[in-house]
Amino acid sequence: MGMLPKIRQFRVVAIFEIGMFEYDSSLALTNIKAAQEFFGMDNTISGVEVRLHDIYKAPEIKKHLQEKLGFPYYVMDWMQMNKNLFSALKLEKFAMFVILVLIILVASFNIISNLIMNVMEKSREIAILKAIGATNKSIMAIFILQGLFIGIIGTTVGVLGGFGLGYILNTYQIIKLPADVYYLSHLPVKMNLFDFVTVSLSAVTITLLATIYPAWQAAKLDPVEPLRYE
Repeated sequence: MGMLPKIRQFRVVAIFEIGMFEYDSSLALTNIKAAQEFFGMDNTISGVEVRLHDIYKAPEIKKHLQEKLGFPYYVMDWMQMNKNLFSALKLEKFAMFVILVLIILVASFNIISNLIMNVMEKSREIAILKAIGATNKSIMAIFILQGLFIGIIGTTVGVLGGFGLGYILNTYQIIKLPADVYYLSHLPVKMNLFDFVTVSLSAVTITLLATIYPAWQAAKLDPVEPLRYE
């Protein structure tokens, strides 16, 4: 026969919620004396938790504590204890970056088509500029700068909009999640300067590359043809 579970009545004085289902559904806090009596541990302690002002220094402090304590003590940080969760989040973050790049690529095709139409519509003006001495490089530079300007404006609007939306989601916890599925009761948002810079530079770079073909088409335009019937 299996051993019956140990049961003891406690008085609940407060209920807390930290937003992670794994803890909210199974974690209870009590004073150390009551816990020792319940588990029959006398005056021994099975573990000690350390609270840090900077949670991202946990691996460094963990290594230092492990060196100081040595065997048979074992030190774990919060990243190790939730390794599966953070691995999944890391994969999702990479997937979202790929999706964003694909969206930017689609937008870059719009810029290409817009500039090509612009070249076709402005062929007369381009011919006049060439007729008065404008070089192929200067014509190419005009269209590259035009496309780059469009990309910078779009990227700036996107970055500001993303920052504002992230701030709202993080502050007011608008998007709720089923905690028993995602471990979290709401969608957390962490905004990182490196992510903003990486996405912005990627967007501007793709936009700049997208302007090369239309600009080259404008540069090689023969000025005689558009002006033949003028």
